[in-house]
Amino acid sequence: MAIDNTRVFRMTFASVYPHLIAKAEKKGRTKEEVHAIIQWLTGYDDQTLQQQIDNKVTFETFFARAPRINPNVSKITGVICGY
Repeated sequence: MAIDNTRVFRMTFASVYPHLIAKAEKKGRTKEEVHAIIQWLTGYDDQTLQQQIDNKVTFETFFARAPRINPNVSKITGVICGY
């Protein structure tokens, strides 16, 4: 069964970002650790990550513009929000 990611891709990264930080902090982690993961995954640094948030880009654009998707991304397993 194929998963339709259209709805997720149309969401803005900026709308989800505060929830990522809040969930991490609730679990005893830090904003810096979330940034380290995002940087590992996408190649964004703090400045370019903030630009994507400020520009309210969609997830589709966020990943399409990523400076360097980590080649080990295929090793990530699991499900987030059913995806």
